[in-house]
Amino acid sequence: MTAFLKVAGDYANWNVYKKSVIICDVTEMFITRALPRGSRTIDQMRQAARSCKQNIVEGVSDATVSAEMCIKLLGVARGSVRELREDYADYLRQHKFEIWPVDDPRTVQLRRYTISHYDSRDYVDKCENRTNETVANIMLTLTYQMDAMLAKVLKSVEAQFVAEGGIKEAMSRARREQRGY
Repeated sequence: MTAFLKVAGDYANWNVYKKSVIICDVTEMFITRALPRGSRTIDQMRQAARSCKQNIVEGVSDATVSAEMCIKLLGVARGSVRELREDYADYLRQHKFEIWPVDDPRTVQLRRYTISHYDSRDYVDKCENRTNETVANIMLTLTYQMDAMLAKVLKSVEAQFVAEGGIKEAMSRARREQRGY
């Protein structure tokens, strides 16, 4: 018998999920330290970071029964990380801080580091010893990376759907095979 459920893998081992945890944890550290108590931006940034992470979890889990739902939720995660990126850019601009260009040596060094480092605690520990300006720039880089990673995951889900179809098609195939058609 052909199985038709594509049981989701362990998303906790996916680099895109690990990066979302880093973004969530560093954002929490940043808003606690850098933003004034009672600021609406605190809730906005916290929710955007959390939404990115949680929608990856839900999207991957829902992929078992619905490629459409997976795509929608990963799209929401991507929108959330873009919203968060805008908050970090606003913070830098409004405080008259520098936004590191993509070819700045600090950005290049950070991008090199992030290729193989996915421990959230490590990022939080390092960021606690950096200025708010530096942390906001680090987060801009991480959110750009997350956006690109989510775009790749979405393309992969799209390609898989085009190649294999959705659950209704898989269910019909399995039923026809069971009946011998």
